[in-house]
Amino acid sequence: MVRQLRRAALMAPLLLAACTTVGPDYRLPEKAVVNASGAQGAFLSGGNGVSTEPLPDHWWKLFDDPTLDALIEKALAGNTDLRVAEANLQRSQALLAVARSARETGLADAETSYVQQSAEQSLQHVQPPERPVYNMGVAISYDLDLFGGIRRGIEAASADSEATAAARDLVRINVAAETARAYSDICNAGHQLDILQQLIGVQEQSLQLTRSLIAHGRAPQFEQSRQQGTIENSKAQIAPLEARQRNAAFRLATLEGLPPADYDRSLLACHAPLQLHALLPTGDGQALLRRRPDVRAAERQLAAATARIGVATAALYPDIKFGATLGSTGAGVDFLSPLTNRFGVGPMISWDLHRSAVRDRIEAAQAQSRASLASFDGVVLKALRETETSLDTYGAALDRLERLKASRDEAGKVAGRTEELRRGGKVGGLVALDAQRSWVASRLATAGAEADINDDQIAIFLALGGGWQ
Repeated sequence: MVRQLRRAALMAPLLLAACTTVGPDYRLPEKAVVNASGAQGAFLSGGNGVSTEPLPDHWWKLFDDPTLDALIEKALAGNTDLRVAEANLQRSQALLAVARSARETGLADAETSYVQQSAEQSLQHVQPPERPVYNMGVAISYDLDLFGGIRRGIEAASADSEATAAARDLVRINVAAETARAYSDICNAGHQLDILQQLIGVQEQSLQLTRSLIAHGRAPQFEQSRQQGTIENSKAQIAPLEARQRNAAFRLATLEGLPPADYDRSLLACHAPLQLHALLPTGDGQALLRRRPDVRAAERQLAAATARIGVATAALYPDIKFGATLGSTGAGVDFLSPLTNRFGVGPMISWDLHRSAVRDRIEAAQAQSRASLASFDGVVLKALRETETSLDTYGAALDRLERLKASRDEAGKVAGRTEELRRGGKVGGLVALDAQRSWVASRLATAGAEADINDDQIAIFLALGGGWQ
């Protein structure tokens, strides 16, 4: 035994010195779209409403709204999708730990029974005695991993774990964005309801004056019906806005992991749109692609696919393990005696001789790597497209809002001037009320555009992938 151990000790360094890692070492391909100059620079869209300042980690704080900050914190703590993502990450990390321990194996077993062997099985004609027997032992082995199959497996598992972490971050970004969107819907619907009630009030004043004119024969009867229809048309917009508020509150509750019935009624008191007090920061394409979790996940999946080529390639070569066993087997009366004790030590070699199948698995792994690269390129292009289109939409929405604000301001001036003329007796009440109605209607149109602006801002933050580096 001593001689065998010496031989094994002499062979081990030689075997380890021969270690190599087969398969390609991972490097981001030069031809990947992420390396293209057009993917690295400033964005084409956005106009005057954005800046190239880097996006902060917690973008929602740019709205400077403590209620929104608290809602997102609650959602990140209780969201069910995020709990799933966290569990998936823990599972991935556990599998990585399994891969890292793949070199060492150990097994202990013990059993005992009361037996009588078959006499004819041992070619005897005398019945063997009945007796207790036992078997116990420990076996350990260490895979030398001469060709790096296990090391490549660890690389693949590590990349998979990092991809899962990026997928978790993607869920966090979506939860934050959907929470901000739901809160924005509540506030904008409340703002529009306030203005709509003012519009209905002006319309009702106009109707009262029209009735008076009809009573004195100074206006046709159908004018009352026309104005009444206009009021009903305005009132028809109330229920959808109230439903939009409640539905957004229901969404907030479920985003926080609560039943819709437990929604926070106090949130319905919000009647002011979210406001950015500075230009929207976007950074550039390089920062975007480094930050977006789906891009990071796709890149890590490409790294894992590349490592699995090495795992498949290692099967072309023998797998050599160094192992030892120690145990005892025999009759109970001879328990742990020299007659029952046993041991073994030495190398173990296994080799898959089905070469065509091994090479087919290598080709499959290479094809998967090519597919992962194409998928990675597609995710990069999608990230750039989503950002450019959301910025372009935002720029157009800002232009529309500015024009609506200008129209609102002009209508306000007309309403103010007309009211002065009415007080001076130079115009009638209907003319002044009509100017007032036009002003309130323009304010309602502006409020709708402000709601669109909030949606576009959140869409940009979601496209930029901000929140976690």
